[in-house]
This record gives sequence, C-alpha cells and structure tokens, in this order.
Amino acid sequence: MSSLDDIELPSDYRPNAEEEYMCNRHLVYFKKKLLDWRSELMEESQETLDHLRDNANQEVGDEIDRASRESDHTLELRTRDRYRKLQNKIDGALKRIEDGSYGYCDDTGEEIGLQRLEARPVATLTLEAQERRESKEKHTTNGS
Repeated sequence: MSSLDDIELPSDYRPNAEEEYMCNRHLVYFKKKLLDWRSELMEESQETLDHLRDNANQEVGDEIDRASRESDHTLELRTRDRYRKLQNKIDGALKRIEDGSYGYCDDTGEEIGLQRLEARPVATLTLEAQERRESKEKHTTNGS
C-alpha cells in the first residue's frame, strides 16, 4: 500500500460514492481537509491570545468599560477552549485515518457516509447512532 502522503489529488476533487468507500483518495482528501481546518483553528487561537495580551496592557476606564472588557475576555477564553476541544477531535480523526478506522462508526462499525463526513469530518458515529446516543443522554438527564 502506498503512503497517503504520496497521493496527489486534483484541486477540485470530491469523494464520491462511485469509488470504494474510504479508499486512499478519500483518506487523502479528508486528511487534507482536517489538517487545513486545524491550521485555521490554530491561527484563530493565536489571534485570540494576541488580542487578550494587547488588551491586558491597555488602561481601563470606568466600571462599565471594565465589565465590558471582562465579558469580552470571558467570551474569547470560551471560544479558545472550544477551539482546543475541536483540535483534539481533529487530532483523533487524523489518528483514525492512520489506523484505518476513519469513516466507520465507533458504535456499530458501519460506514458513517461521505455526506456526513463532508459536513462534519470529525464525526465518529453514523447519524442514526448519534441520534440514539443523544436520545439516551436526554432520557438519562431527564430521568435523574
């Protein structure tokens, strides 16, 4: 089997159902998509850090300005935490590409599907398995 890094895809390539599911071309496509997404998140995360650092050195006016700045900082930190969690999911998806389990449901082993992966490349469950899990969580939360 050739290394995924040796495979070049046309810039307009999109995985399609005519090809074997999770063939090397699919894996290369999703690997690139995930790496690009991770890179964007890292850039945005760095911009958030730079913004927080810049604002920390500015003088604060009255209490309203201080409250507004604290609210902005809280939102930026929450966003940064969301990015960190998403980066962990992206890293997990990249590991699944390497170990051959990418594109298959963690619960059932069934194909997740190209459309779902196109929309959510970090998906680990089929839509049906995701709905079952959410329904189960909802019943568990409401029942306690």
